[in-house]
Amino acid sequence: MEITIIEEKENKLFNRNEVKFYVEYEGEATPKLLDVKSKLVALLNTKKDLIVVDNIQPHYGEPKALGYAKIYATPEDLKYIETEAVIAKNTEVEEPAEEDEE
Repeated sequence: MEITIIEEKENKLFNRNEVKFYVEYEGEATPKLLDVKSKLVALLNTKKDLIVVDNIQPHYGEPKALGYAKIYATPEDLKYIETEAVIAKNTEVEEPAEEDEE
């Protein structure tokens, strides 16, 4: 999976940067939102709790998708502006610790 940033702009009203990008995934399934988020965190040098991947739209018949992400200045801004559903789909599910049965 390879990510290419095509547009990055600052939105001062919402105190965030908005990023449009292409994801290329030759020979793979369409990448999951959380996988793309992890890659964007590394690529844009930000923290996981400041970025929200809004959507990923695959191109028909091509191993390519167009995505849109928002990078907030503070976690408080993110929680204030984004809906609970968007925050939930961008949160990794914590696996319960397995207990040894002895």
